[in-house]
Amino acid sequence: MGSNELVFFTSFLGFILGMLMLDLGVFNKKEHVVSFKEAAAWSAVWVGLALGFYFLLKTHGDLIHGVTDFADIQAIQQQYAPHVRLYPGDFERSLQSYRNNMSLEFITGWLLEYALSVDNIFVIILIFTSFGVREKYYKKVLFWGILGALLMRFVFIFAGSALIQRAEWILYVFGGFLVITGVRMFINRNDEEKIEPHQHPVVRFASRYFAVFPRYVHDRFFVRKEGRLMLTPLFVVVLIIEFTDLVFAVDSVPAVFSVTHDPYVVFFSNIFAIMGLRSMFFFLTNVMHIFHYLKTGLAFLLVFIGVKMLGEHYLEAWGFQTVHSLYVILAILATSVLASLAFPQKKDADGKRKTPQPKPHRDEEVMQP
Repeated sequence: MGSNELVFFTSFLGFILGMLMLDLGVFNKKEHVVSFKEAAAWSAVWVGLALGFYFLLKTHGDLIHGVTDFADIQAIQQQYAPHVRLYPGDFERSLQSYRNNMSLEFITGWLLEYALSVDNIFVIILIFTSFGVREKYYKKVLFWGILGALLMRFVFIFAGSALIQRAEWILYVFGGFLVITGVRMFINRNDEEKIEPHQHPVVRFASRYFAVFPRYVHDRFFVRKEGRLMLTPLFVVVLIIEFTDLVFAVDSVPAVFSVTHDPYVVFFSNIFAIMGLRSMFFFLTNVMHIFHYLKTGLAFLLVFIGVKMLGEHYLEAWGFQTVHSLYVILAILATSVLASLAFPQKKDADGKRKTPQPKPHRDEEVMQP
């Protein structure tokens, strides 16, 4: 990591952490149920920030890698973007071509990751309802879950980039994996997902190696009982959220590598999507059942991305570019949303739609440390 990359990367992380602290420490000092209006406002904020970052890359994207002359652009092109057109003898024109490509890759990767995050929301809702977490604690759990996701995505993305640089054939493995995942998602799209709390691997791991208190203790992650520090079930839920993000990263990160091989662009698009996921969770929780064809759309999206990775060289020869991937992603998402609205989900025999409902649990017991 060069000095420019380090400065840009550190500044970016500082900004993201600052926004998280601002949200949790200034606007939400007390635990509360996030309203639809609040969730919509924060979702708009993160979409606006992502679009602002797109324009930053379009005008100053060269700052990331510290490009100062044509030789720098040529080196970056050969390493990450051989398809970018450069103009020998015209540095400014080559620089703008490079910026345009980077910004387009970012917005395409962000939209792709944002779309794939919808499936993550389904699972998170299922986790919260299966473990009987009170709504007013959702935001705190997601806050700490996202902090862990930042670290995991960093490791996953840059390790994946290093692997691709050394063995480009790994892209074909990623592509085949995404196709298989998309086909499985389509086949199982109507299956009712369930989580058995006591059988979850994270619960079994935590119970085996740590002392776990049997009841929720308001919003606390740890309690001390008879001089022994114990995890609360709420902290175990945070671990499960982390584990879930790791599982989803196996799908989503390779998918974004189909758009760009630049690990910084992959990371930036992933982080903006993850941050948006937190707000989008509260925004979509009560209307998720309306977009019941989204899962089908995501299955087609994964298959498309997988096929694109498998046939990347052929598609490039035919003139298939990043902007075309953006058009396909938008078309798949728009079709699934419109189909959901045109053909509403059928209700069951009781006249209700199938949506997860929180499990009742005992009143929380306040323990003194």
